[in-house]
Amino acid sequence: MIEILKVRLKQGCRTMSYPAGPAPEMPPHFTGRPVIHPESCGEDCRECIEVCPSDAISVTGSEVRIDTGRCIFCAKCRQVCPEQIIDFSPDFRLAAARREDLVLGSGDDPVPSASSAVAKKLFGRSLKLRQVSAGGCNACEADTNVLNTLAWDLGRFGIQFVASPRHADGLLVTGPVTNHMELALKKTYEALPDPKIVIAVGACAASGGIFRTHPESSKVLADIIPVDLFIPGCPPHPATILDGLLRLVGRIDEKE
Repeated sequence: MIEILKVRLKQGCRTMSYPAGPAPEMPPHFTGRPVIHPESCGEDCRECIEVCPSDAISVTGSEVRIDTGRCIFCAKCRQVCPEQIIDFSPDFRLAAARREDLVLGSGDDPVPSASSAVAKKLFGRSLKLRQVSAGGCNACEADTNVLNTLAWDLGRFGIQFVASPRHADGLLVTGPVTNHMELALKKTYEALPDPKIVIAVGACAASGGIFRTHPESSKVLADIIPVDLFIPGCPPHPATILDGLLRLVGRIDEKE
């Protein structure tokens, strides 16, 4: 026991200081919030649309818009764009309370609001979540689980995952809603005590992702149960998930 205590003292605190301290540094290859430069693209050029695997890009005339709720952040659009109009910043703040706020156009779009007055009032100090994989590949689940590690320590914010929906304040849903999981998802949602919140994590949960046209996952989460927070990504970085959760419950000032 003495040796264990010595090792712990030597290691010191390994938990990051964010959000009180600096934001976590993103790796060089990280593809965060899309940036669409104001230069007009060629009206006949549709290479970005053709290469996008999730139909996240739309072009009206010369205006390019990206739906980050569908985007899987593969950055193929950046690679094929001859005018280099599309780029990806290191900004991990992607979560939004409204689905329409995930659609970005040209210019310096502000970070969308992710806050909820109800969540801030009722769950600002304690939020218990039941996680439901509605048919995902486990990538979003893995990055969500990272938040429970020593470096991130989600529990210090009063946010914890529980085993039963009857002990939860809300659902954290990952993956597209497959036909076989739809009933289970509805029953889990109904088992939550009121008031309750729903958080969609990942492109699949936000929009159906690359599976949205598949006959086995033909419905979008928001069409089945109401969603209070959308966290884009494929999968979202743990920093993106943490930022969304903290802004939802008012632990981070939206103006920062």
